[in-house]
Amino acid sequence: MSKKLPEEFESQMKEMLQDSFPAFQSTVLAGDSPVSIRLNSGKKYDFDLGTNDQVAWNSDGYYLSERPVFTLDPAFHAGAYYVQEASSMFIKEALIQHIDFQMPLKVLDLCAAPGGKTTLIADLLNEDSLLVANEVIKSRVGGLKENLQKWGFVNYLVTNHDSEEFADLEGFFDLVLVDAPCSGEGLFRKDEDASSHWSPDAVQMCSARQKRILQAAAYLVAPNGHLVYSTCTYNNKENIENVDWLINNHDFEYKSLKILPEWGIVDKKVGYQFYPHKLRGEGFFVSVLQKTFTSEDFPQAKIKLNKLPTKQKETLRAWITDFENFEYYLKPDNGIIAIPLSLISEYGTVLKALFKRSSGFEIGEFKGNDFIPSHALALSQNVHPNLPKLELDKENALLFFKRENFEVKTENNGWYLITYQNLGLGWVKVIGDRINNYLPKEWRIRMDLPDLI
Repeated sequence: MSKKLPEEFESQMKEMLQDSFPAFQSTVLAGDSPVSIRLNSGKKYDFDLGTNDQVAWNSDGYYLSERPVFTLDPAFHAGAYYVQEASSMFIKEALIQHIDFQMPLKVLDLCAAPGGKTTLIADLLNEDSLLVANEVIKSRVGGLKENLQKWGFVNYLVTNHDSEEFADLEGFFDLVLVDAPCSGEGLFRKDEDASSHWSPDAVQMCSARQKRILQAAAYLVAPNGHLVYSTCTYNNKENIENVDWLINNHDFEYKSLKILPEWGIVDKKVGYQFYPHKLRGEGFFVSVLQKTFTSEDFPQAKIKLNKLPTKQKETLRAWITDFENFEYYLKPDNGIIAIPLSLISEYGTVLKALFKRSSGFEIGEFKGNDFIPSHALALSQNVHPNLPKLELDKENALLFFKRENFEVKTENNGWYLITYQNLGLGWVKVIGDRINNYLPKEWRIRMDLPDLI
């Protein structure tokens, strides 16, 4: 990256940090950002991290000594872990200090792509909770959905709406996360281009946009529910001032957190700031607020889709664990979705209110009498454990992801779940000497493999 920070940014940070500014400046300009991953608590996998260097505020987070080529790790494609910046993993600690995740919850991640914080929240939720992951930029929705499918948690909907289009869901969500688009000051070390896009005008524009998002988000929080606001920036306009504005204009109170001194996190009175010269992570800000206003219960709605015929439904029993816990519906495109029985009304309410969204846990479709399983089912934590499997080593697993020929030994025709160290990767169908690879084309590895395996 450039060895010089924008002058106006330097002036802002000198005023904010005073004597510690030189340490901040040298850390940011060093361009040596820590590499960290967060393990998927819902998938069993024997990691050889080569380190026990744990992220202090998240027991699932680990620093790596170097950045590997994640594309060449089948476990990455299987959703065994997520590559996530360490500071943002603090969201878990912020949530568990104030929210009872043993309760069934309705959660909205309003600015969700690419899905790091969404999958973090998914790890905390129980089987009777609903997670709505929204991304307003259409081109980023596909990546968000892919990361959620990899993670394997199935009680989610992906939506593509502006925050103001959620108005029909006023008071519906127990938790709303607003990881707001910001000026990106906290990414100057990690992203070589971030500082070149920064300006005081950009800060002002981001602050105004964040207020608009928060204005809409505030009304979506249920009585006594929580709103968590975060950014990857430092300035007060986008952080402290926006939190103060929310408290002063809506029915919220600030909730403080218990922070260990050795973590190096700075208490900013209505939020917590992460500085890269004080801890092993990038710039980050987070604030937890609770809604004090009370109102009547939110009205519920039915799902306006046809239920799957009984005969076809029974076919699915062999494919899905906890089969009886779901109701099965047929979408207009003949795709089948599975929705938890305990969440029928909640799904119906969201599906009625929003039109640019997925419809639930997509498990496949019928072609004639044959069931064609979805890739999402292969990656899910609800795929039946007794299905036929073909376990591959790393080399052949990567060839599977290249959609190239790979070594496999089986004498029986039919569907097989491809696995790597017992992690589901996708489906193949064996027909005589032919193996049909059902990995979606958009998931295919395009990298050259021979010299890298």
